[in-house]
Amino acid sequence: MPRLSDSMEEGTILTWLKQVGDEVAVGDELVEIETDKANMAYESDTAGTLREILAQEGETLPIGAPIARIGENGAGGSSGQDEGGRPAGPVTAGDPPPLPVAKASSEAVPPTVPPAGEASETDAGRVKASPLARRLAKEKGLELGSLHGSGPGGRIVKSDVEGTAAPASVAPEVPPSIETAKGETRTQELNKLQQTIARRMAESKATAPHFYLTIEIDMGKAVEARAALKAAAREGEVVPSFNDMVVKACAIALREFPKANGAYRDGRFETYSRVNVGVAVAAEEALVVPTIFDADKKGLRQIAEDTRAVAAKVRDGSVIPPELSGGTFTVSNLGMYGIEVFDAVINMGQAAIVSIGAIREAPAVRNGELVPAQLMKATIACDHRILYGAEGAEFLARVKALLEEPISLAL
Repeated sequence: MPRLSDSMEEGTILTWLKQVGDEVAVGDELVEIETDKANMAYESDTAGTLREILAQEGETLPIGAPIARIGENGAGGSSGQDEGGRPAGPVTAGDPPPLPVAKASSEAVPPTVPPAGEASETDAGRVKASPLARRLAKEKGLELGSLHGSGPGGRIVKSDVEGTAAPASVAPEVPPSIETAKGETRTQELNKLQQTIARRMAESKATAPHFYLTIEIDMGKAVEARAALKAAAREGEVVPSFNDMVVKACAIALREFPKANGAYRDGRFETYSRVNVGVAVAAEEALVVPTIFDADKKGLRQIAEDTRAVAAKVRDGSVIPPELSGGTFTVSNLGMYGIEVFDAVINMGQAAIVSIGAIREAPAVRNGELVPAQLMKATIACDHRILYGAEGAEFLARVKALLEEPISLAL
C-alpha cells in the first residue's frame, strides 16, 4: 500500500484496473485507492506482468502492506522473477514520494490513448472512469460501458454520469431505518475522508489550545479595486475575488510573521520556508482544503487561477493528494452564505487559521462623520502553544492594513 498523502496511515482498495496476467507498463493505472484525502488511481512505477493480486477490492491495509506482485514481462506461468531476474516482489511502497516516480525500463510499453469522447477500456475490458464517476454510476444504476467519456483519453468523469438519466426500473438504495422516540432514524457510514476530518478536527480541538481574535476591516478600497480589475479584464480572463485578496494578504503577513507560518510539534516550534496557503472548499459531504503553493510569490491573478483550478478538481473528484498536502496556513470563507463571523478549527500541523465573513454595507464614523462603509470581519484562531495573544493580534492587524490599501497586494 503506497503512501499517497502526508497524513495517510492506511488505504482501501476500490477497483483493480489490471487483472492477473495483464502486462503493466510504467505509468499504467494499476489500482484505484481510497486515501484519507481523496480517491485516486495509483500509477505503476514498475513494468512487468501482474502475477498476483494480494489485496482484494474493499480491503483496507496499512501503509507498506503488499497489495500485488509484478514479475517479468512476457514470462510464462509463475516464474516469480522480475525483469532483472530477481524474485518477483510485492508492489509496496513504505514511504514513496506523493506521486509515483516512473523508472526507466526498456520493456515499458506506452499505454494506448483512445479517441476523445469514447469510453476507453483496459486489456481486461474494464472501463476507465474516475472513482467519483464509478460511485455515481453505481448509485444511479448505470453501466459504465454505456457512457461516453469526456475526460483525458476518454476517461468517464462526474459530468458524464450526471448528464445521463438513471434507468426507470432502478430505484435508489434506501439505508435501513430504525423507529425510535426521535422518529425514523437513518444511519450513514462515513467514508475515509469524512473519518479523517472527524478524527483530525477532534484531535485539533483536544490538543491545541485555541484562542480567537476578531478584527473589522474596511473593504471599501478593495471593492473599488476589484471593480476596476473586472472592468479591465479581457473576455475569459479570471478576475481575482475578495477571497483571493485575503489569501494574498495572509501570504504577505505570513512572510513577516514566521511563527504564524509554523506549528508546535513535540515540544518544539517548527517554521517553514515556503508559504503554502490552504483554501477551504466545500466538497460533496465533506470539507476539503487544497493548497496554493508559494502564495507569497504569486500575483493576485495567478492565485485566482490556481484557486479556481484546484477547487474545480475538488468538486469533480479529480484532486490528487499532493494538491491537498503541504499547507502551512488556512483561509476559510463563509461570507458567500451571509455569515458575518465564525470561529474555525485549526488544521493539524498548522499554527493558525483565518475565517472570513461577508462584506456588508454599514454605517461607520470617519473624521467625526457618519458615512457608509463596506465592512468585513476576520477572525484568527491561534494555537496558543506557538502563537501568543500579541503575536496573533499583530498578524491580524497586518492583514487588515494590507486589505485596506489593496495596492500593496500587487507589490
